[in-house]
Amino acid sequence: MKKIPYFNYKALFEADKEKFSDIMISVAERGAYIACEELAEFELELAKFSGCKYAVGVADGTAAIIIALKAGGVGAGDEVIVASHTMVATASACAWIGATPILVDCLDDHLMDPKSAKKAITKKTKAIMPTQLNGRVSEMNEIRDLCKENNLLLFEDAAQALGAKYKGQCAGTFGVAGTISFYPAKTLGCFGDGGAVLTNDEEVYRKIKLLRDHGRNEKGEVECWGLNSRLDNIQAAILLHKLKSYPQAIEKRRALAHAYNEQLSMIPELLLPPAPENGDRYDIYQNYEIEAAKRDELKKYLADNGVGTLIQWGGKAVHQWKGLGFNLSLPRTEKLFERCLMLPMNTSLSFEDVQYICEKVREFYN
Repeated sequence: MKKIPYFNYKALFEADKEKFSDIMISVAERGAYIACEELAEFELELAKFSGCKYAVGVADGTAAIIIALKAGGVGAGDEVIVASHTMVATASACAWIGATPILVDCLDDHLMDPKSAKKAITKKTKAIMPTQLNGRVSEMNEIRDLCKENNLLLFEDAAQALGAKYKGQCAGTFGVAGTISFYPAKTLGCFGDGGAVLTNDEEVYRKIKLLRDHGRNEKGEVECWGLNSRLDNIQAAILLHKLKSYPQAIEKRRALAHAYNEQLSMIPELLLPPAPENGDRYDIYQNYEIEAAKRDELKKYLADNGVGTLIQWGGKAVHQWKGLGFNLSLPRTEKLFERCLMLPMNTSLSFEDVQYICEKVREFYN
């Protein structure tokens, strides 16, 4: 019996142990911990990779959303439309700046349903913020048109989608600002928390830089209330190194997804993610999230056979957490959370591992 964890955190360091050790020693020996040359260089390279003008490193993905919304003009009393199929951080970031998250349903690809978003627009709606989930970009033409028709701001929670594209354009670059997470299990992960905000707007960029550093400008003068939310330089140095081989890491994920699709597509009890060859999209497969009949039984069977799986976010959509005070029904999202299951998907996974996982899934349904 093989042992395949859902995610192998130790493998992140072991993959390039000598180089990572050299990077950390170099930063420590120079005392270059906060806002030093590696951060500045990483921000330049990240912007270049994403095809946008500016990238700003911040402390984590949640802070990135808070800062992006605030810098982009969202505030107290505003409503922001988000999909309920997302991490609670997407909605909580709205709440923390005094805005109200308005939750909407998802499509069969698990991303925001533009029709559901359209129905949720009110006089208080200020922005729409789709989550570019599992390494896939939403129906951005429809969402962008919806924003233009209703004079709304467009933001993106692209925490799971760095490098994913819709009609050739990278996630995080469609609206006022987009946010990225560098949590260790992300496609580009550091060795702790980390995040970034992407934007093409020079004034929004200036405000983001103020907000991440106590409201201080380059002269040290405080212009506004801000946060202490800089991306640590040691994490920036690690990310700068990893970014160089990131395109190859994405291609491996796409190849693994192709192997999954090829070996599981004949099972009628499963709904698989769209295949890598899917027209307007370039998916990077942060996760490989399936829908499965007898989901809980399948999860146990795989665990009994050494395969780790995950039901994302504790098995609930944001609107299903009673403590948050929501009272609405989103049928597609609720059905999804009865069936969703994430199979292992990361660059430490081998194609033999995928073959073993698929064999066990087929065994279960046979």
